[in-house]
Amino acid sequence: MTTPSPQPGAPSVMWQFDPRRHARSLYWRGWGVTQIAEEFALHGVVNDKGAAIARPTIESWKQRDRWDDAPSIRKIEDGLEIRLLTLIAKDKKTGGDYVEIDALNRSIESLAKVRRYEQPGGHAGDLNGKVANRNSGPRKKPKKNHFTAEQAAELKRIFLDGLYDYQHRWWQAKDQRTRMILKSRQIGATYYFAFEALIDAIETGRNQIFLSASKAQAHQFRSYIVSFAKLVGVALTGDPMLITSDLRPEEEAAAELHFLGTNFRTAQGRHGNFYFDEFFWVHSFEELNKVASGMATHTKWRKTYFSTPSSIAHPAHPYWTGERRNRRRKKEEQIKIDVSHAALAIGSVGPDRIWRNIVNVRDAEAGGCDLFDIAELEDEYAPDEFANLFMCDFVDDTLSAFKFNDMIACGCDSLIDWPDFNPEAARPYKHLVWAGYDPQESENGDNAALVIAAPPLIEGGQFRIFERHQLRGLDFEQQAEFIEAILSRYNCSYLGVDAKGVGAGVYQLLAKSKKLAGCSVAKIEYSLEIKAQMIMKAQNVIRRGRLAFDSGMLDIVSAFVSIKKTLTTSGRNITFKAGRGGTDGHADLAWAAMHVLMNEPLDGKEQPKGTMEIIE
Repeated sequence: MTTPSPQPGAPSVMWQFDPRRHARSLYWRGWGVTQIAEEFALHGVVNDKGAAIARPTIESWKQRDRWDDAPSIRKIEDGLEIRLLTLIAKDKKTGGDYVEIDALNRSIESLAKVRRYEQPGGHAGDLNGKVANRNSGPRKKPKKNHFTAEQAAELKRIFLDGLYDYQHRWWQAKDQRTRMILKSRQIGATYYFAFEALIDAIETGRNQIFLSASKAQAHQFRSYIVSFAKLVGVALTGDPMLITSDLRPEEEAAAELHFLGTNFRTAQGRHGNFYFDEFFWVHSFEELNKVASGMATHTKWRKTYFSTPSSIAHPAHPYWTGERRNRRRKKEEQIKIDVSHAALAIGSVGPDRIWRNIVNVRDAEAGGCDLFDIAELEDEYAPDEFANLFMCDFVDDTLSAFKFNDMIACGCDSLIDWPDFNPEAARPYKHLVWAGYDPQESENGDNAALVIAAPPLIEGGQFRIFERHQLRGLDFEQQAEFIEAILSRYNCSYLGVDAKGVGAGVYQLLAKSKKLAGCSVAKIEYSLEIKAQMIMKAQNVIRRGRLAFDSGMLDIVSAFVSIKKTLTTSGRNITFKAGRGGTDGHADLAWAAMHVLMNEPLDGKEQPKGTMEIIE
C-alpha cells in the first residue's frame, strides 16, 4: 500500500492524536488492521509507555470497541472532525481553507441535529427549526396556481425524461422566434407543446396563448396542462389561467394562459407566446394569422405553428413553402426553401428565419414512439389517406368532388355557436336528430361510420353534425348494438343505413329494434344514379353554407375531400369513388353524412318524408 503524503504546508498533527482513536479512524476509512500497524511503525507511533504498537494491539482495540458495529453517522462525524482539526491547526490558511472550515462546521451541526432526532422523543423540529415553529404564528393560505422551486424542478425533470427523440429536437429549438412543424397524426404534438408552454410560463412568466380550430380543441391544451400540474401536487384553475412560481419575484405579474378557438372576437388584444394547433385546417387562415402574429410582435415572444398537412389549396401552404414571402418582392429578393422531408427531417432554419421540421409516422417510430402499429395503419387506411394523415403529404383536391376550402368553411366553434347543444348532458339536444350509417364491408376491412346531425330548424337552415363515430372489427350484431346505444341519448326520427353486404344484417336488426321506436330506419341501396344524387345534394348543401360541424372534426373534411369523380369500369359512365382497389369505403364518414342529407328533398323546401327506401 502507498502511504499518503501530507498536503503541502500541513503540519504532522495526525500523529498527535490518541493512537487508538486514530487507528479507529483509519479503519473506518477502509484501512485493514495490518496496514494500520505498518503505518504506525513507519511513523514511529508508540503507546504511552513508549512501546511500538503491534498488530495484535490494534486487533484487540477493534474487537473491544466494536468498530464494525458503529453506525454510519458516527463514522462520518469522525472523518469530519479529523479534517476540521487538521485545517484549524494550519498556521497559514488559504481562502479555500476557510470556506471548507465553514462547510465542515455546518455539516457537523447538521449531523448533531440528526442525532437528536434519532434519540427517544426526537421530532421533526430537531431537524428544522422552521418546522418546530410553523404553528406558532398565523398560518399562510396556500397560493393559488403557484409552483415552488422544488415543484418546478420536478415537473421539468418528468417532462424531459419522457420525451421522444423528435420532441427533444423541438425542445432544443424552443427559443427559435418562429417554428413551423408538419407532423403525423397522433405523435404527441399537442401533449408536448402544452407541457413546453407550462414550463416556460413557470420559469419565465411569459404569457402563453393556444389557438385551435375550435374552443373545444383548444381546451385539449388546458386539459393536458391541468393534468401535468397534478403530477407535482398543484391544482390549476381558471380560464384564462394565471400562474406564479418561486422562480420569479413576487411583484412580477402572473403568467397568463389563454385557450382560444379561431374566433376573431376572442383572439384580439392579447400578447404572449402563441401555439397554433392544426393551422393547415382552419378557415380564413390569412385573416386569423394577422391577429395571431400581432400577439407575438415583440421579440421576446415565440410563435409555433404545428399541424398535419391538408390541401395544397389551403392558404397556409404558401407560408410553409415560402411562396407567401416572395409575393410582391423583386426577383433578386425572392428566396427558395427546400421543404422536402430529406431537408427538414431533423429541422432546419430557412432563409426566412423560420425553423421548419417534418415528422412523419416512421420518423416518430424511429424516435422511440411505440404507440401505434404502422402495418395495421397501412391496412386500415387507403394509400392516399395514409400518406396524408401519417406521412405528411399534402392532398391535391383538384379532382375531388368536394373542394377542401369549401369543407373547412363549414367548420364552426360548437361551444360558442351552438348554445342549444351540450355534448356532456344525458340528453345533449332537445329537438329531433337524424342519423346516417355506412357499415363495415367485411371483404375489404374498411371502417364503418355513424353520423348524428340536427336537421334544419327552419327552411333552408343548417344541418349540424353533432357526433361522428368510426367502428372496425365488429360483426353486424355488434354494429347494431353500438348504434342503439349511441342513439339512445337522442330523439332520433330518421336513420339511413346502407343495406348492402354486412349492412343488410345491420339494417334488419335496427328496423326491428324496440330501442329505436319512433325512428324510421331507411334502407339505402347504392347505384350509380343514387351516388350521383347523394353527391349533388351534398355539394348543394355545402356550397350554400348549410352544413356545419365543429372545426376539430378534421376527419370529416378528409373523408369528403377523398371522394373523387372517375369513370366506371366500362368507361361509359361517371361515378364517385374513394378507396383502395376501386372501392368506396374509406370515405365512410362522408357517405354516412350524405345518408342524413338525402332525407331532405333536393330543393330543400318540401317537407321530408318519414321513411325512405332507395332501390337500385
